[in-house]
Amino acid sequence: MPTLSLKDKVRIATGTAPDPAGLPEQLADIKGTEQVNPPMNKTIMEWLERYAEEFDDALPAHIGRAPFFAAVRALLPTLAKCTPASTLDALLACARFGLVPDGRHAVIVREGKLARFIPMAQGYVDLMCRGEVQSVVVEVVRENDHFEWVPTAPLGKDLVHVPARGMKSQRGEATHVYAFAWFRNGNRSRAVVLDREEAEEIRDLHSRAYQEAVAEGREDSHWHRFFLQMWMKSAVRRLPKYVRESTELLTALMKADEAGEAGEAQSYYAPDPEVLRLHEEAAAASRAAEASQDVPATTMTRRLPVKRVQPRRKAPRRARRGRNRAA
Repeated sequence: MPTLSLKDKVRIATGTAPDPAGLPEQLADIKGTEQVNPPMNKTIMEWLERYAEEFDDALPAHIGRAPFFAAVRALLPTLAKCTPASTLDALLACARFGLVPDGRHAVIVREGKLARFIPMAQGYVDLMCRGEVQSVVVEVVRENDHFEWVPTAPLGKDLVHVPARGMKSQRGEATHVYAFAWFRNGNRSRAVVLDREEAEEIRDLHSRAYQEAVAEGREDSHWHRFFLQMWMKSAVRRLPKYVRESTELLTALMKADEAGEAGEAQSYYAPDPEVLRLHEEAAAASRAAEASQDVPATTMTRRLPVKRVQPRRKAPRRARRGRNRAA
């Protein structure tokens, strides 16, 4: 009997793919626990350990299963109230993008009975920095700060931000968020600037969870609880269009993020582990190639080939004798 991958199990458990013939035993452990079971709070880690090999395959080389599951343990109260299939889908998507659900790079939230993977601003930054981006600056502008932005001005003169002195509360409420990228060659990208009104428009038009919470009189959506962090993330999400080499990983992450907003399965958009490994190797090779061009000529140990000058050949002795007799 063939073995189902974790991704196939999630597809079948969520009802997005038909049950293949002859595999009822393999699906029983998922479909039989589809209803939320409160006591799972005590056993959910044991339940996930059954899929340890699948998570080992999903996670990239620089993130092991131990630190990933350590972050998951902090989410137990939330995950225990979610359906197992949606939990697997959210954690699989998070793992395959190489992000840890630690609240800074990504979070796993509960929306009703469904678990949802939400990449945060730092998660997007991490994926951008696997390519040609050296670092990303994301800052919050407050009422008493000195801030000027002229999008038509040359880079370096287009944005000025001088934070006001004092505590954050003394600087006033947040008015803008901006983000820009530094490339490995020392150049800078154009800046993305979002004011509060633009952030609220993104929230109102594109967040299904926020819309449902408002309709039901609740204030527990991620936009309700972490408005500033989602505002910063929205600015970073617009940054890839100013990055010359927006990677396929960033595009896939945005699609997975949008799928979560729409209440759809997210792991379909996550890259396979082999694809993620190839992206990392390509980025490393690109950085090594750029570094090799910066090596001074004096440090090169191998000399360039030089054409040898051949000595002038003397005439044969017999020929010289003939010339002497003729004289």
